Amino acid sequence: QVQLAESGGGLVQAGASLRLSCAASGPTVSWYALGWFRQAPGKEREFLATVDESGANKFVIDSVKGRFTISRDNAKNTVYLQMASLKPEDTAVYYCAAATRTYTGPDDYDYWGQGTQVTVSS
Repeated sequence: QVQLAESGGGLVQAGASLRLSCAASGPTVSWYALGWFRQAPGKEREFLATVDESGANKFVIDSVKGRFTISRDNAKNTVYLQMASLKPEDTAVYYCAAATRTYTGPDDYDYWGQGTQVTVSS
């Protein structure tokens, strides 16, 4: 079992930066890759980024690459999503999730956090 808890969301203006955190817990959390997704109202859940259990191997989708960065601190069992130059279209609920590998599809993730709202005003 892995428990995930996101934090760091909020209301920001366009162009601002925000760092989301996801605290992971459970006896096997170190075995899992961790990923970030988002879901805007009326849209499907969208994969954003993933990092493997070591923290060395990362993947970020092209549409946010250069603005979003994923990192992992295994000493704190925490994964981060650093977001810069935020746009109104980044408004969504952001979720972290755990999977056995660095998958990109939501169906491949076994555990999910409750989500944190990010709202970007224009």
